[in-house]
Amino acid sequence: MPSAMTASPITSPGSRGSSGSPESPESPAVPHALHSPVIAWFDEHARDLPWRRPEAGPWGVMVSEFMLQQTPVSRVLPVYEQWLARWPRPADLAAEAPGEAVRAWGRLGYPRRALRLHGAAVAITERHGGDVPREHAQLLALPGIGEYTAAAVASFAYGQRHPVLDTNVRRVFARTATGVEYPPNATTAAERRLARELLPADEDTAARWAAASMELGALVCTAKNPDCARCPVAGLCAWRLAGKPPHDGPPRRGQTYAGTDRQVRGRLLAVLREAVGPVPQAVLDTVWEEPVQRARALDGLVSDGLVEPLEGGAYRLPQTSPPGPRS
Repeated sequence: MPSAMTASPITSPGSRGSSGSPESPESPAVPHALHSPVIAWFDEHARDLPWRRPEAGPWGVMVSEFMLQQTPVSRVLPVYEQWLARWPRPADLAAEAPGEAVRAWGRLGYPRRALRLHGAAVAITERHGGDVPREHAQLLALPGIGEYTAAAVASFAYGQRHPVLDTNVRRVFARTATGVEYPPNATTAAERRLARELLPADEDTAARWAAASMELGALVCTAKNPDCARCPVAGLCAWRLAGKPPHDGPPRRGQTYAGTDRQVRGRLLAVLREAVGPVPQAVLDTVWEEPVQRARALDGLVSDGLVEPLEGGAYRLPQTSPPGPRS
C-alpha cells in the first residue's frame, strides 16, 4: 500500500479524455491509501460539536443533519441546542403543532426542513415507538428523509457502512480521485460508484471515514481557498498533482438572496414567528412594497404548508400537519 505522501494520483490510468480533463470518476487505483491519513487527521483536528458527542444520540444526529443542510455550523449551533433542550426526543416534537417547529427554526433558512423534521418525528413516534430507527431502509422510509440523510444518520448515529455524499465529501473526492476542482452541480451515478469504491470494508472504519472526509472538506479542502499545505493526502491528490486546473464544467450555481422571493418569504415568516396569534393581511402587506412578489411569496408559503390562511384574511403558522411536505 502506498504511503500518504506517495506522489501518484488516485485515479486509474486512462481516466482522462483527449482534452486532458477527467470524463467521469474512475475506480481509484489505491483507495485505501486515503483512509488512514484522513482518519488520523480527523482524530487530531475534528471540531468538538454537540451532535458528535455520545449524549447526542440518534435523535441529536438526525436534528443536526436536517439543520446543517445548506447552513453553516456557526448558525446551526445555537438553534440546535435550543431545539434539543425543548424537544429532547422525537415524541416531544411530534406532540407539538408543526408551526412550533417552524417558529423554533428561526432564521436558519429553508424552513420546509422544519416541517420535514416534524413529520419525521411524528412517523418515528407512530411507527418506531419514539426511537430513531436503526435500519437504513426504515430511515429512508421516513417522510422528509432522502438518500443523504438516511445514510448520514445510519453512519454517524449507528456506526454503519454507507457512502455519505454531501457537498464537502463530493468536493474532496472530485479533487483527490478525479483531478477536477469541483464536482458536478448534481450528484451523479459515477460519484456514487466512486464513493462506494472508496468506502472502507470495516463498518467502524467506514463510519469514521465518512465523518473524516466530510470534515476535511469543511476545514481544509474548501470550495474557495483549499489549504493544500494542511491536507493529509496532498501527495495523493490528483487535482494538485495536475497543477490545480481551473474548473471548466458548467457554471457553479450561486445562491442569491437579496430581492428574491426567498427574502420576501423570510420576512413574512419572521412576522408570523413573532406573533402570538393570527396576523392580519394588512400587517403582512407592510413587509414588502412590491405587491405581486409579496402575494406570490405568501401563496408559496401557504402551498408549502408553512402558513395557514384563516377566515377574514388573517394568517398563522400551521397548527396541523400538511398532507406531505414537498421536497
